[in-house]
Amino acid sequence: MKSKILVITPVKHIFGVAEKLESIGDVTYLDDPSEKEVLSAIKGYDAIFTNPNKSRVYLGKELIDASDQLKVICTASTGTTHLNKKYLKKKNISILCLKEERNIINKISSTAEHAFALTMSSIRNIYHGYRDVLKGGWDYEKFIGRQLDGLTIGIIGYGRLGTLYAKYSLVFGARVIVYDPYKKVEEKNIEQFDEIELLLNQSDVISFHIHVTNETEKMVNKILFNYMKPNVLLINTSRGEILDEEDLLEFLKNNNKAKIATDVLSDEINNRNKNPILEYARKSDQVIITPHIGGMTIEAQEIAYNHAANLLLFYFKGVK
Repeated sequence: MKSKILVITPVKHIFGVAEKLESIGDVTYLDDPSEKEVLSAIKGYDAIFTNPNKSRVYLGKELIDASDQLKVICTASTGTTHLNKKYLKKKNISILCLKEERNIINKISSTAEHAFALTMSSIRNIYHGYRDVLKGGWDYEKFIGRQLDGLTIGIIGYGRLGTLYAKYSLVFGARVIVYDPYKKVEEKNIEQFDEIELLLNQSDVISFHIHVTNETEKMVNKILFNYMKPNVLLINTSRGEILDEEDLLEFLKNNNKAKIATDVLSDEINNRNKNPILEYARKSDQVIITPHIGGMTIEAQEIAYNHAANLLLFYFKGVK
């Protein structure tokens, strides 16, 4: 009997992915379903293929319990915050993701490039200047920016993406400093700090490149905000959950020269519209938000989604 796969993220625009999935078994495509639509469709499927970047679906207890023969969830992402991993483990349902697929994800630079684009756009006030022009403005004085070679860039997390972001910053002449207690920085032009507070105190720009774990969830809170410069620019292309967003909101309100440019929000799948940072962005120029597009380039999607499909193919070959 053929395996049945439910695809709850758009894939047909990505070269080779649909063909690969259809080589495994019978495939049903729900490009942008609600949780209710997945709930009514999930029975009878052996596998779910997903991605958090375009999804309104959190694969939690209710959906998992509604499935009657689900064996595996495959996500074309390194992050898994859209999955209830503890409950999936309890139900003996496998998770396939790209987090440990180093040879593959090392080919993907999109998120680091997006972090750097957010940095350049923010320090030169490009978005807000553009909006002002559309309203009839043409006054540069409100949008005087900074040169990167006059700034100190602090990077928290020196893995694949942090390393790429550091490289881009060095090319533009910035001073680059790094905090990562689990990595040793070998690049001679980069200073590594053992204490995060020292990095925060010296950084004009702070870019986060870390995974969400029990250790890092809300690690950036009121205590750490107190060490930051009042005009700091924060860049977040990791996950919204690494920041305590209520404390961030208080920091922004108390420091009107501080900014954040983020590609992620906490609980962005389940509760995005009530997010305090999104609400604040509607009335403040201190915030720029993009809709989790860091990894969404043609090249990155082809690499990530095709490899995720390969993982699913190998999984079913192994269990048959």
